[in-house]
Amino acid sequence: MTNYLIEKYYRTERLPHIWCPGCGNGIVLKAIVKAIDNLNLNQNEVCVVSGIGCSSRATGYLDFNTVHTTHGRALAFATGIKFANPKLHVVVITGDGDCAAIGGNHLIHAARRNIDITTIVFNNNIYGMTGGQYSPTTPTGDKGTTAPYGNIDPNFDLCELAKSAGATYVSRSTVYGVNMITKQVEEGIKNKGFSFIEILTTCPTYYGRKNKKGNAAEMIKQLNEITINVNAYNNLPQEKRENKIVIGELYKDIREEYTEKYDRLIKSF
Repeated sequence: MTNYLIEKYYRTERLPHIWCPGCGNGIVLKAIVKAIDNLNLNQNEVCVVSGIGCSSRATGYLDFNTVHTTHGRALAFATGIKFANPKLHVVVITGDGDCAAIGGNHLIHAARRNIDITTIVFNNNIYGMTGGQYSPTTPTGDKGTTAPYGNIDPNFDLCELAKSAGATYVSRSTVYGVNMITKQVEEGIKNKGFSFIEILTTCPTYYGRKNKKGNAAEMIKQLNEITINVNAYNNLPQEKRENKIVIGELYKDIREEYTEKYDRLIKSF
C-alpha cells in the first residue's frame, strides 16, 4: 500500500524529503494521501495549498494541483482558489504557527464564512522550521528559543477557536492513531463547508529536545497518554478530566456553504 500511494500521489523526483528523523509530518502526510485515495478523488480535482513552515513543505512532494504560498496566507489563497473553481476539493496543509499566529484572522474568517475548505493543522507546539520559537499552541511553561525560561502565555485550543468562529466540522487526532487521522480527513473532505482538523504531531529536534521529552517514539507514546477520546471524556467525572486533551470528532453542523450562497446571490439578479 505504501509503495502504491507513493507512486501514485507523490512527486518522487522531489524525494527524499527535508523533514528531520523522527518528525511526525510524514505520518500525517501518508494518512492524508490515504484518505484521498479511499475517497477515490480525481487528482486533477484536488488542490492542496500550504503556507510556510515544516508542514507546509508537504505541497512540494504531492502530485496534485498544489500551491506553496506565503506565511500565514494559505487560507486566503485557498479561498480565492475555491471561488475561482468551486468544483475543486481544496485542502489546506498548515502548522500551528502558520495558521494560528500570522494566519489567525484568515482562519477565523474562513470558518465564519463556512467556505468548503478542509484545513489540516500539523500541530507540533513549536516553530520548527525557523528555529524553535514558541507558538500559539506551546503549552504554558514549556520552553522555546524565544521562551528560554518557559512560555508564560496561555495556549490556544485551536478546535474551540474554529468551532466558535463557525466551522461545521471540527476534529482532533494524533500521530499515535493513524487510522483516526485518515478517517477524520475523509469526513472533513466530505463535509460541505469549512472543516478543521488538528493533528497533534511530534518535533523531537526543537520542541522535544528543549523540553526533555525524549526521542520520537517516546514523544508519540506521550501523546497517547495525555489524550482521551471524546466519548470516554464525556463519561469521566470532572476531577479526572484535568490535563487531558480530547481527541475525536468534536463538532459537526449543517450550514449553507459559502460559494453556493454566493452563486445563489448572483443568480438572483
